[in-house]
Amino acid sequence: MDNKKLAPSRWLKLIPVIFFTYSLAYLDRANYSFGSASGMADDLHITPSASSLLGALFFLGYFFFQIPGATYAAKRSAKKLVFFCLILWGSCAAATGLVNDIRVLYVIRFTLGVVESAVMPAMLVFLSNWFTKSERSRANTFLILGNPVTVLWMSIVSGYLVHGLGWRHMFVVEGLPSIIWAFFWWRLVKDKPSEAKWLSDNEKKDLEQALLEEQKGIKEVKNYREAFKNPKVIMLSIQYFFWSIGVYGFVMWLPSILKESSGMGIVNAGWLSAGPYLAAIIGMLGVSYYADRTMNRKGAVWICLLIGAVAFYGSYLIGASNFWLSYTLLVIAGGAMYAPYGPFFAIIPEILPKNVSGGAMALINSLGALGSFAGSYIVGYLNGSTGSPDASFIFMALALVVSVVMTIVVKTPKGTLPDEKMAA
Repeated sequence: MDNKKLAPSRWLKLIPVIFFTYSLAYLDRANYSFGSASGMADDLHITPSASSLLGALFFLGYFFFQIPGATYAAKRSAKKLVFFCLILWGSCAAATGLVNDIRVLYVIRFTLGVVESAVMPAMLVFLSNWFTKSERSRANTFLILGNPVTVLWMSIVSGYLVHGLGWRHMFVVEGLPSIIWAFFWWRLVKDKPSEAKWLSDNEKKDLEQALLEEQKGIKEVKNYREAFKNPKVIMLSIQYFFWSIGVYGFVMWLPSILKESSGMGIVNAGWLSAGPYLAAIIGMLGVSYYADRTMNRKGAVWICLLIGAVAFYGSYLIGASNFWLSYTLLVIAGGAMYAPYGPFFAIIPEILPKNVSGGAMALINSLGALGSFAGSYIVGYLNGSTGSPDASFIFMALALVVSVVMTIVVKTPKGTLPDEKMAA
């Protein structure tokens, strides 16, 4: 069956909803960096080390409920899970603007991570119920594209909100949309094609048959325990841990780095922070298209991450001698780190059967959460203790190099990587 003929309405009916929903998650986790750079620390008497911990604490909470979230989504309902998570994470995000005690802020940041931890695996399970193997890189990319697109406009809008209303109002204003959107989500999506009234009977039958057929060539795995012991899953988990160190060390502290390095105000730093995410949008669309056309998932991932590592090292070498050249390299690093997300998360459903692929993706994402915690905390600590981002650039570059090596070493099915020589 030609995938172009498989219910083309799926792309218009589902992808915009998926994109917007996950965009709100990134809005409510990443805006902490703007609050931290613009008055929150002074008002709540947050020390540099405490600020680093607060920035990273989200990811510690994010680690815990990945696998339960994937299990619930696969066996019961991704739709229901995401509905409740939207309400809860919007409430936590808005509550951040109301706190007066740092101890309460610790609880809120951790809780926000716990609530959001179930969403990514649930979304990946949801997409695997609706899109076939040759479509999955692009479908995953439109999901994860919510990250750079949101951080792009959030970087600008948050700068203005902080400047005009203060950091407290910024958190409240940016937390409420998730609560409102939960009810739109509930009405707009269905868990499986068989439940969708907007598909014809023939479209449902053809799509479900195509999804069933692609499972026949995958070796049976009885349970999550067996899947988690799979060497490929273990290596991809380690790979994603180090990749996430680079990504979230970058995301959480970019506004502060640019504000200090450029000497500009928070509004201008917000505009500058948007640059890497514009590059990320272009890179993600191009790389996912390439990966689906060539099925060279692995090559797409490691080449992009190597570019990111080289760009970070270049920023370190330049240091404070040329702000704009260093900034240009940070734009390249940010774009390169984001570009291969779609192909990466398309690998797991191609090496594991449907009954365990959701849990495996959750395991990998949970290790990524630990990497995000480490990156956020260590980059914040290095910036505060050295007074310069140079050590952070080296740290993130080395983490990406390890991720590149792990990507090259892991063995993927020949159908996933026709150009195996590229990774030799």
